[in-house]
Amino acid sequence: MSVPLPPLPPTTADDRFRPAGRSVADIVDAEHRQLRELVGRLTNPDPERAPENGPTVLTAALSRHLSAEEQYLLPAVRAALPDAAGRVDAVLEADAALLVALRDLPAEGLADVAARVHRHVDEVGALVAELREVASTEELIRLGNRLEIAEEAAPTRPHPGTPATPPWNRIVEPAVGVVDKLRDAVTGRPTYLKDLTEPPAGGA
Repeated sequence: MSVPLPPLPPTTADDRFRPAGRSVADIVDAEHRQLRELVGRLTNPDPERAPENGPTVLTAALSRHLSAEEQYLLPAVRAALPDAAGRVDAVLEADAALLVALRDLPAEGLADVAARVHRHVDEVGALVAELREVASTEELIRLGNRLEIAEEAAPTRPHPGTPATPPWNRIVEPAVGVVDKLRDAVTGRPTYLKDLTEPPAGGA
């Protein structure tokens, strides 16, 4: 079954060749493991396990992650799995609530954010597992390439009021991301999991 993915640039002169890159399923699974581990460390009662700048990096990592999923992964799931449309809508609604919870994240709000992250991982992980069943390896890799590109251009702060579905999120999110990255550069704000003293395991 061919999955009607979002428009992508050609990878080779002959689409029978396997494109380079990682499967979107592998990328999302790795990021989900890292996010689970980080929120676990942040909500652990042992303060020595809580990484410095952890809430700031969590906010940035989740903002990028959700933006990229909404731009490419969830539209692909909706197109490939029509029966899952209601579940995709529920994920989008939950993502918006998670972004609201991330704004000016106070320490006392970490438990709520952690619970929302765990639900996100469970719900999106189930959709990704179903997408694996109907998409070809080449389609998953091409989608993974687009996801990684979108993530690099995505906002690093929560903007729950921006569009959450194509085509507008693919236009607005990179523009907002530019402003966020300028603010990050000026303030020296860490935004990547690798910036933590002990980065979460489970992915690049």
